[in-house]
Amino acid sequence: MNAMTRSLALLAGLGLALGAASYAPQAEARPVVVDVRVAPPPPRHVRVPPPRAGYVWVPGYWRWEGHRHIWVDGYWVRARPGHRYVPAAWVHRGPYWHFVPGHWVR
Repeated sequence: MNAMTRSLALLAGLGLALGAASYAPQAEARPVVVDVRVAPPPPRHVRVPPPRAGYVWVPGYWRWEGHRHIWVDGYWVRARPGHRYVPAAWVHRGPYWHFVPGHWVR
């Protein structure tokens, strides 16, 4: 093997090693399941700001913080063409309240 071929092989091997070392597969998004025995308070009535072109208003909701409900204010999120936003909700299931996060649907 001449010096040039050896240098190129070493450089290619180094590039492959660096590429493999920097590769990290994307973690799977797993839904967080929240079931509690404490009913959420009634939703707060807030004034929705005027519409913004290209954005959708995500209404506020009650989030469970380990031992109590905490209000999360509404906010604007960029619209996704061909989708509609389903707001977060609490669903009563037997003795529990189950949290369904807000999400996009086609």
